[in-house]
Amino acid sequence: MTTKVSVFGLTLDELTAWMVEHGQPVYRARQIFQAIYHRPLTGFSDLKEIPQPLREQLAASFSFATINTLEHQLSVDGTQKWLLGLDDQQTIETVMIPAPVLKSRTGADKEETSSRRTVCASTQVGCAFGCAFCASGLKGLKRNLTTGEIVQQILLVEQGLGKERVSNIVFMGMGEPLANYDNLIKAIRIINSEQGLKIGARKITISTVGLVPMIERLAKEGLQLELAISLHASNDRLREQIMPVNRKYKMEELIAACRAYAGATKRMLTFEYILIDGLNDGIAQAKELAELLKGLLCKVNLIPCHPIPGTPWGRPPQLRMIAFERQLRNSGVQCTLRRSRGLDIDGACGQLRLRKEGSAGAPAEVK
Repeated sequence: MTTKVSVFGLTLDELTAWMVEHGQPVYRARQIFQAIYHRPLTGFSDLKEIPQPLREQLAASFSFATINTLEHQLSVDGTQKWLLGLDDQQTIETVMIPAPVLKSRTGADKEETSSRRTVCASTQVGCAFGCAFCASGLKGLKRNLTTGEIVQQILLVEQGLGKERVSNIVFMGMGEPLANYDNLIKAIRIINSEQGLKIGARKITISTVGLVPMIERLAKEGLQLELAISLHASNDRLREQIMPVNRKYKMEELIAACRAYAGATKRMLTFEYILIDGLNDGIAQAKELAELLKGLLCKVNLIPCHPIPGTPWGRPPQLRMIAFERQLRNSGVQCTLRRSRGLDIDGACGQLRLRKEGSAGAPAEVK
């Protein structure tokens, strides 16, 4: 892995400080920062408006591209998935999910008018938390991504979209975002910057398995981010069966942190709930979940289980999923039953990487 810091890992303030240190006009920092986020550059040599000696200094001090596309897949529903190679030969995945095609009352496709293009970005190589239904952690955690590697995923997708722009970002790809807290928050500030990608904080979602101390820290950042909690169960016994993190942070503690976060930020939380056939998809679990979330400013995303080869988890029958959704609604919980995307392109998080690297070992557990 390169020892140079990625230029995409620098804030405008950091780049300005570098200019001052090297005797350069400070306006060059803004000029370069805006160029790398608003033009399709391949290297510092493309910055023709910058004097050549300064371009050479930048190239000597910073790396430019540190990720490259190893494989690209396109789904029939428009979802795209990239397998990306890093400088140290590790691999990660990034997904772009377009707004779904709407259906008319007659069942015919309507022309999609939404400009929403959502990037599902990774924050780590692998994952340490070993959720039973997720392919990302089946080989454990390799390392955190750098700030630059996180930011470059968004840029790579934007380049692939041509004239279209990324509108939303969800940190729901490989890894636990809050376990790479500092690099994540720095990347978000760059992405959110007026001179950077200028993607609003309310269009950025962080998904977490429920790291309580980090949720409490995030509430103090002053960022209007969306927070999604991977819950997937209605009680401790069931959650510990599929999410080892629950042995460290029980649901009572997690929900208390969520209530505090909602109170501090005034933002509605999202609870992600993967419906797994015969495990957590019964009416009794729906009633229990509604009771758990009573009075909390939140909504629930119900997600049909995405089958992963080598695991026993399957997708419930459609009628059972609809009954679960109806029970939550009748109990006063705002919820949506999601439609799976990218089923034909190794759509589950980490699945493409696993296929490339071979079969997995046992997932790591939380100590």
